[in-house]
Amino acid sequence: MDRKFWLLRGLRFFLFAALFLTAAVFLTQYLWNWLMPTLFHLPAISIAQTIGLLVLSRILFGFRGGRHSSWAQKRKAWQQRMAGRMENLSPEAREKFRQQMRSRCAASWMGKAEPTADATAHQPV
Repeated sequence: MDRKFWLLRGLRFFLFAALFLTAAVFLTQYLWNWLMPTLFHLPAISIAQTIGLLVLSRILFGFRGGRHSSWAQKRKAWQQRMAGRMENLSPEAREKFRQQMRSRCAASWMGKAEPTADATAHQPV
């Protein structure tokens, strides 16, 4: 009974994987043939070319899944590192750092890059 259960579960997984892959191929081909000839005057592609395009994109952009190294995990790790660094600063140094970051970030967001003391010291006269 246990062996039959795992066999059926494996067959079901294989069936859904094949169904998903087939849907991805046809969706990619449909979108390519709908958009690319109109927008960029490229030729329509066949099923074999679509599969080749998907394989090439996996080779170029990596085989990692989204769960292994997502941007959210990297952001959380960065926030934890910064929190650890901020804990080691004195309250005066922490406030000075925050003020510097506010002035630098606000200037770049507003399109007004204000020169800092370090930047003006190295400018030729």
